[in-house]
Amino acid sequence: MSYYRSIYLTLIVLMLSSNVLVRAQTPETALKYYNQGVEKFGRGEHDAAIEDFTKAIEISSRLVSEKHASRLRQNANGFNTSAESGSIKVIDPFTAKAYTNRGVVRYEKGDVDGAIDDFNNAIEINPGLAAPYSNRGTARRLKGDLRGALADFDRSLTIDRRLVEAYNNRGTLRQDLGDSDGALADLNQAIALNPRLAEAYYHRGYLEIDRKDFRQAILDFDRAIKLKPGLDWAYQGRGTARMNLGDLDGAIADFSRALKLNPNEVAYTNRGLALLLQGKDLEAQKDFEKLLAMAPGMKADLDGRIKLAKEVRQTH
Repeated sequence: MSYYRSIYLTLIVLMLSSNVLVRAQTPETALKYYNQGVEKFGRGEHDAAIEDFTKAIEISSRLVSEKHASRLRQNANGFNTSAESGSIKVIDPFTAKAYTNRGVVRYEKGDVDGAIDDFNNAIEINPGLAAPYSNRGTARRLKGDLRGALADFDRSLTIDRRLVEAYNNRGTLRQDLGDSDGALADLNQAIALNPRLAEAYYHRGYLEIDRKDFRQAILDFDRAIKLKPGLDWAYQGRGTARMNLGDLDGAIADFSRALKLNPNEVAYTNRGLALLLQGKDLEAQKDFEKLLAMAPGMKADLDGRIKLAKEVRQTH
């Protein structure tokens, strides 16, 4: 079943009062630009955030001799640290965090290749930082490199066993790869670490639909909707589970709610099929017409679904 994946990247918010290493090594101007970048990203000012993170990177990167750089290859986490990033010798592990955050902003802007470059730089400078691996896994997944993405999520969780975003993202990836048990374990762990992550419940709900556990799926979609009432794909999932249990009225109500929040092909298809199963052919046809106006290429698939729905209707 196809549905929208809520995928997360990890933005590193620097707590200056608790990071003695950073305060000792990093110029105050770099810290200022870094934190301005975090604030601007939070306000949706992506270009300005990239500019600030770039300034933080430039300030915290210094040209040094290779001999001096070699003495600084060991960072606080005990991992070997590359002292070179491009033509700039990097002696401040803080720079890896700035690269990580700039990569997050670039990803959100749709510059996936630029994001991967930034995550690569962060990993080269500080291989002991979990976030850039998890973030690179998300970007690799979008590029279609599913095995590379899985390796990155695995690595990030080896470093930080409490990284909720990595469990959520690896769980949905494992589902796509057909590892239902692994997916369930990851989503369970994401929820255990953050019981208020609505998207993890709705991801688990779709996994339970795949596993034919429709009643449990409804419970998870209920939780997701309670936490985030505007999550349209949770209504679509609950509607699908209800339709599989024969609750057509409940299914239609959920699909209608999903359509109010986000009119899309899947919701029109599902509501139309539910209406068809109820014998409301004219209402169903209106939904199918709206669907085909949005996605004409779905006609052959829709015709097959309509045929199957009519056959099911005749047997009841």
